Amino acid sequence: MTNFFKSSIQIIDPLIGNALNGELMRQQNQIELIASENIVSQAVLDALSHPLTNKTLEGYPGNRFHGGGEFADIIEQAAIARAQALFGCDYVNVQPHSGTQANQAVFFATLTPGDSILSLNLSAGGHLSHGASPNLSGRWFDAHHYGVDADTGLINYDDAEKTAKSIQPKMLIAGGSAYPREIDFERLAHIAKSVDALFLVDMAHIAGLVAAGVHPSPLPYADIVTCTTTKTLRGPRGGLILSQDNAWSKKLQSAIFPGVQGSLHTQIIAAKAVCLGEALTEEFQIYGKAVIDNARTLAETLINNNISVVSNGTDTHMALLDLSALNLTGQQAQQILDKASITSNKNPIPFDALKPSEWLGLRLGVSAATTRGLDTTDFELLGRIISELLHNGDRDNSSLLERNKSKIMELCRKHPIY
Repeated sequence: MTNFFKSSIQIIDPLIGNALNGELMRQQNQIELIASENIVSQAVLDALSHPLTNKTLEGYPGNRFHGGGEFADIIEQAAIARAQALFGCDYVNVQPHSGTQANQAVFFATLTPGDSILSLNLSAGGHLSHGASPNLSGRWFDAHHYGVDADTGLINYDDAEKTAKSIQPKMLIAGGSAYPREIDFERLAHIAKSVDALFLVDMAHIAGLVAAGVHPSPLPYADIVTCTTTKTLRGPRGGLILSQDNAWSKKLQSAIFPGVQGSLHTQIIAAKAVCLGEALTEEFQIYGKAVIDNARTLAETLINNNISVVSNGTDTHMALLDLSALNLTGQQAQQILDKASITSNKNPIPFDALKPSEWLGLRLGVSAATTRGLDTTDFELLGRIISELLHNGDRDNSSLLERNKSKIMELCRKHPIY
């Protein structure tokens, strides 16, 4: 049994150990531009690998179903208090295993299967868990969607209001995974109130920007807010539920447990507490501003190099590229950049095809590269590299590829991680 507690993964399971080492090297030697990813601190990693993972608990601090939870209680209460201070809210639940499960808990607490919901269309930047037909939310509820203006790429609030008055939804949802502009939370809250609908904001992608004070907060306007602790918040994989109204507390607590989850992931909550503490610092505010500056620089550089960007820019951490004029699909563009050690992901653009293989969009996010230390000068270079590679398309040009890959490797050496 001595070896059980001392032997490394390389000795016990070299297949997985080698794969983990390979993943570390991949992260070290690629520039990560997937908008839903970031790079956590060593302190967050320490929490994730702590023996606290051995502890099983159900329930909430001071009212657990298992003994031995005194230190886990301290950790969860700290996470709650830090989130309350960070977002200026009264109610916080730090137990959701993901943003999607946070949304499911809100649905469980407030809706009945068959109720009408209204959310941003998936092709306009919405999210699967907001009522998309392949998702459980789309099967449980009568889902309707509002979209964006075809010319501007911005949310069509008049259309959202018209649809809300027509269908009288039980819930109006704001937020998404690929909408690069600020959302008028006040306007949507007014629409929700006018039809007596609950207003849920899923700020998964912008939570860190809200925390840093560089993006408007939905908390003053929404009944309930959900988010992830990954992405711009730069923490572990998990979710949060927030509200300025403590009246939701009892329903939301029971919706998570025993509603849609069982045991909590204790080590994840510890890592959440660490990242929320990091987000309360002045350094994080500087980081948040850098994310905005870098995203705008990347978008402007791409536009200046004749790459179409949806909505002609960004207010957040991401830019959504329209590749239709380049005769490329998002999948092709993703593969082109991957060969140069730039990681990205295909994405639909407004009014795009339903099949992912036919999507004409590419989503780029700057959060992870900003964490590495890349600044606006670096993102100007990245924008030029991406533009040159995409304009070349899938034509065989090994010298162009190697030249640009060499520049990416230099950026990686200049800004190492771990």
